[in-house]
Amino acid sequence: MRGWSIARQLLALQVAVVVLLVAAGAVLAYLDAGRAAEERAREQVAGVAATLAAAPDVRTALVSSDPSRVLQPFAERVRAGARVDFITIMSPAGKRYTHPDPRRIGQDFLGNTAPALAGRPFTETYTGTLGESVRRVVPVFDDRGRVLGLVAVGITVRAISAGLRERLVPLAGVAGGVLLAGIAGSALIGARLRRQTRGVAPGELRGMFDYYEAILHAVREGLVLVGRDGRVVLCNDAARELLDLADEPRGRPVDDLGLAAELASALASDEPRADEIHVSDTRVLVVNSVPVRSRGRAMGTAVTLRDHTELQALMGELDTVRGFAESLRAQAHEAANRLHTVVSLVELGRPAQAVDFATAELETAQRLTDRVVGAVSEPVLAALLLGKSAEAAERGVDLVITEDTAIDDGAIDHRDLVTILGNLIDNALDAAIEGAAERSPRVEVTARADDGELLLRVSDSGPGMDPEDVPLAFRRGWTTKPPSGPSGHGLGLALVGRAVRRHAGTIDVGREAGAVVTVRVPSNGGGR
Repeated sequence: MRGWSIARQLLALQVAVVVLLVAAGAVLAYLDAGRAAEERAREQVAGVAATLAAAPDVRTALVSSDPSRVLQPFAERVRAGARVDFITIMSPAGKRYTHPDPRRIGQDFLGNTAPALAGRPFTETYTGTLGESVRRVVPVFDDRGRVLGLVAVGITVRAISAGLRERLVPLAGVAGGVLLAGIAGSALIGARLRRQTRGVAPGELRGMFDYYEAILHAVREGLVLVGRDGRVVLCNDAARELLDLADEPRGRPVDDLGLAAELASALASDEPRADEIHVSDTRVLVVNSVPVRSRGRAMGTAVTLRDHTELQALMGELDTVRGFAESLRAQAHEAANRLHTVVSLVELGRPAQAVDFATAELETAQRLTDRVVGAVSEPVLAALLLGKSAEAAERGVDLVITEDTAIDDGAIDHRDLVTILGNLIDNALDAAIEGAAERSPRVEVTARADDGELLLRVSDSGPGMDPEDVPLAFRRGWTTKPPSGPSGHGLGLALVGRAVRRHAGTIDVGREAGAVVTVRVPSNGGGR
């Protein structure tokens, strides 16, 4: 049986149990029927014996000179009609006057008579001339209450057993029907279980479960299975870590896990999702989900989660470096143009103008670089501001870094600083260009220490932000731009909100010429 499937083992067990129960029930029913048959026999012989003992003809015959002549035919007629095996009428001394075998008439009765002679009828099981029988012995009294004789009526145990055997046939039929019904029901249950377990043996099923369980808890990607009722069916260790779940989520509704509304909706949705970015307070997650169906029936949703936090931070730094490289490329292009201009002025015989032109351009670029590097000791942030300045110049936006900007290294984590300030400047540049038709595009950036906090302030000359949109602006997916790419827009400000919340900071959105975003973050000791 070790190689049998669960369904086959269960079927064998159920059949064995059904056979055992039916056999036990049949035995109990047979024993009960035997007791009932014996009890009916006792009642039957008691009734016949009492009737004969009270018959006047019997009393009259007992005091006659030849009792057998009258009593033998009378007793045989009663015996045939009452369906008993023998009726023996005898004298008080036990001499038989009647017997089914006429040759036994006149012989002594085999059995107990003492209680009847004392006036007490009794029933016993005794082995006589006809074999073992259930008999009733009743005294016959005269008018003065004296015992004239005795009446014994009996049914043989053989006859009782024969009647019981006749009842055994329907009992066996009922037991057989119950057994067949039980086996058929067990077979149906086994077939259903075989379909559900796909005929896998217990050892194989246990091995598969252990193997899958080990894989689920070993993989670094988070896996969440959500049932059709919106409850978590499975959540591996990686998913619990990525979702910051302290308690076991299995069996709980997704809405009760304390997740952001967008992320909870993505987990519970039955629509497929591919590489969807979700931002929580501590992580950036890539969510993929697909509906699960088994044998054409919807089972729920399988959701995979990947941690995009480090990659997103690296992408931010890469964007900064790329912007810096683009600014260098643009400056190299401009330098080539300026060099041609200087050479042309020299060839035209105007060296003084050539010197003035060259030094003026160099002084402007060098002043910006010196001021940024002098005010910002964090090299990554300095590169960010220089790169954004070059990008703004290429896009026709005047990016101004205020004079009071001053940040030392270590104010907050440089990755979060790049995330916050870089995304705010990017959004400000887009807004300034959007409002260029009404006013000259301009972005102003301030970054400094303020009463133990790091203050970051970015304003633009764009159309500003609708006050009703402010609560939604720093959540994933909010944007005023048309979607593009697999994930669209709406991630930058969400990353800003996540970084600020992680540092227990605040964000304030105001309005001057355009939008003014002010971020305050507790400082780690940097700033001047």
